[in-house]
Amino acid sequence: MRRLVIVTAIAASGLAPSAASAQQQAPPAPVQPVQTQMQVTLDRVGGSRSTTLSGSRIRIRGTVGTYVVSERVTLRFYFDRKRVRTKTLAILPGPNGTGTFAMSYKAERSGRLVLRAVHAPTAALGELRATPPSVDVLPRRVTSKSRGRIVRVLQGRLSRLGYVVGRRGSYDARTARAVLAFRKVTGMRRTTDASVSVMRRIARGEGAFRVRRADHGRHIEADLTRQVIALISGGKVQRIYPTSSGTSRTPTVLGSFRVYRKDPGINSLGMVDSAYFIRGYATHGFASVPIYPASHGCLRVPVPDARSLFNWIAIGTPVDVYYGPKP
Repeated sequence: MRRLVIVTAIAASGLAPSAASAQQQAPPAPVQPVQTQMQVTLDRVGGSRSTTLSGSRIRIRGTVGTYVVSERVTLRFYFDRKRVRTKTLAILPGPNGTGTFAMSYKAERSGRLVLRAVHAPTAALGELRATPPSVDVLPRRVTSKSRGRIVRVLQGRLSRLGYVVGRRGSYDARTARAVLAFRKVTGMRRTTDASVSVMRRIARGEGAFRVRRADHGRHIEADLTRQVIALISGGKVQRIYPTSSGTSRTPTVLGSFRVYRKDPGINSLGMVDSAYFIRGYATHGFASVPIYPASHGCLRVPVPDARSLFNWIAIGTPVDVYYGPKP
């Protein structure tokens, strides 16, 4: 008995109806990458100029408006326009559909730190860029043996506050007196050491002299609590000098006065470039200007500062003498 085998063939051009209709449909549109924004913030920096100290850690936090799986961001760190580090981080899921990334960065040296965050465009996520405000990284401390750039950084910050510094890049006697005056204003121990504590306060934006009589125009204020003299014009501090006022037995007179006489040079009492504001009370240079009240009632300043103070003062310049609140 023979078996009948029937073979059915389909021509190459004879596709099934369902396949033919599928082939005629338009291809799906390509998926467009997500377009969003990125923000980067820096924590553990202080002051109005975003400042920290060398050796300190800065916390970097970034946010992407929309989280997309498996995307990364690259952080580039520049010190004084030179790239010093590159770090790539995964973008992780954050709250409310956002993406986040974070890291800690140790600023090893002083200078201007700039951070740039970049996400190169991919098929899933568009290009992202963010540059937070730059950070001034100050030296951790400055000593009397320091020279050059780190001293200039300290001098620049003190000078902006009105403290009178010396030769650029040199921790000379005048710069040391500026540090002393800063310590007096901020209520620190009265030394000339620009210690870590001093630099930390500078980084936080401290040390500004509080003007009390801006309505007196171009005038002098002597804060006997802090033992400093401030020269003020237009409501802004021009210069700050350390001073030594009268002892408890020979106190400096308190109140508002005006300079009525100026005697250049040195007199028989050793007073240098004296500017009298009431009776025998004057601002003047003197060989001894300790960190505490030691005069017979006058406002002593170091002899090297006497002439610049004398030249700034005019006949009629108001002089306000008071005890300020304790720092």
